[in-house]
Amino acid sequence: MATPATTPGTTGTETTGAETTGAASAAIAASAGAEAIRTWLTERVAYFLDVRPQDIAADDLLVEIGLDSVYALTLCGDVEDEFGILVEATLAWDHPTIDALTAHIHSELAAR
Repeated sequence: MATPATTPGTTGTETTGAETTGAASAAIAASAGAEAIRTWLTERVAYFLDVRPQDIAADDLLVEIGLDSVYALTLCGDVEDEFGILVEATLAWDHPTIDALTAHIHSELAAR
């Protein structure tokens, strides 16, 4: 019976880059820290609202500064893509400020 060929120094159980992309992305995001998450969220919300990131305070209520349900749902998808975690469609309503979203995402990543 033939055995699979391996490269010297490998065990033959390594994964390809495509298989590790999600895990690597999640690991990078987990190590990013709360400040990196806050910055990313602020930039995304600013983009949706067509304002400058510095015009958004971390404790502003997202609904009061103009984040509507379409953008809130889009933000959920962006969070899932960026951080490799699943979030509820009500994310922005359950965590209604950048600070609250940051804390939630950071704790989800830390729990991995």
